[in-house]
Amino acid sequence: MIVGVPKEIKRDENRIAITPGGAAAFTGRGHTVLIERGAGIGSGFEDGEFRGAGAHIIPREEVFARAEMILKVKEPLPPEFDLLREGQILFTYLHLAPEPELTRALMRRRVAAIAYETVQLPDGSLPLLTPMSEVAGRMATQIGARLLEKPQGGRGVLLGGVPGVPPAEVVVVGGGIVGLNAARVAMGMGALVTILDISAERMRYIDDVYGGRMLTLMSNPFSLAATVRRADLLVGAVLIPGARAPRLVTADMVKTMKPGSVIVDVSIDQGGSIETIDRVTCHSDPTYVCHGVVHYSVPNIPGAVPRTSTFGLTNVTLLYALQLADQGLREALRANPALAKGVNVLEGQVTYEAVATATGVSYVPLATVLS
Repeated sequence: MIVGVPKEIKRDENRIAITPGGAAAFTGRGHTVLIERGAGIGSGFEDGEFRGAGAHIIPREEVFARAEMILKVKEPLPPEFDLLREGQILFTYLHLAPEPELTRALMRRRVAAIAYETVQLPDGSLPLLTPMSEVAGRMATQIGARLLEKPQGGRGVLLGGVPGVPPAEVVVVGGGIVGLNAARVAMGMGALVTILDISAERMRYIDDVYGGRMLTLMSNPFSLAATVRRADLLVGAVLIPGARAPRLVTADMVKTMKPGSVIVDVSIDQGGSIETIDRVTCHSDPTYVCHGVVHYSVPNIPGAVPRTSTFGLTNVTLLYALQLADQGLREALRANPALAKGVNVLEGQVTYEAVATATGVSYVPLATVLS
């Protein structure tokens, strides 16, 4: 198979979909790898490293024109829509629920669009989302701690406090991979941490592991309102696979927060879980102030640490991408039910129900399309 890896064009996105080692895994199995010139620079990979792995370094248009499978990190942007072609496999983070225009473009171009974030194992885990969720969760607290500094617009609070001075209060909404990583880092920095989730089983797990060092609360409007009011740093970490994130924290709740407190909404790539998150920001202009609260809503948080993120991403995507290359699309989907759950669009149809519901298009089960 001919595998193409273009340079990401999303603002401030420095990751690349594959490492030189990943490229070598493809070429070692007889596949052709096409890398856009300079695509790896942001992650610290020179073109020569990819050449050494057997890849070909070519112009952007040629990558899209020749590749049977496109590997990316982030979703295609409008300038890329017309570069995609019918029957081409697109394997990347898509986050289609808040993106009806992109969804319709993929339907129109009749690509086989497989989303990293909806590849799902029988136990419900999302193996291709996990490493970036770990990065984003840990960075959410790191970013929040910096934004609490007065020169950054925050209220001038040190997350861990000092002897005789209380630490900051960190509230994490969502106890999944993002939320737990954010809470762990906050706890390690000495903050007072509260984590909320709707799963009693998840709350028991967190309480067992952290022995009460984190306060766990069942998430409901009453407990959310009470904890948001106290928060110096609020981290939105809610995820429903493939679906738009629910707006759990209302504008009225945000209004009760202390001036100069900070919100980091990691859920922004699925539409955001905070009502006052009404815009997408970027790494070079990451914040805005609403109701006196600093809001951070960058959708590609791991893009700020692209080298770590690129290695972490390739570690988990490579086996699935190799299966697609080795077996072809249909055989790979039949052989691997987890990969089949990643298919969001195929042959002009939306095959992931949550995406269809969120974007207002008809849902057609994958089995129907494949048959």
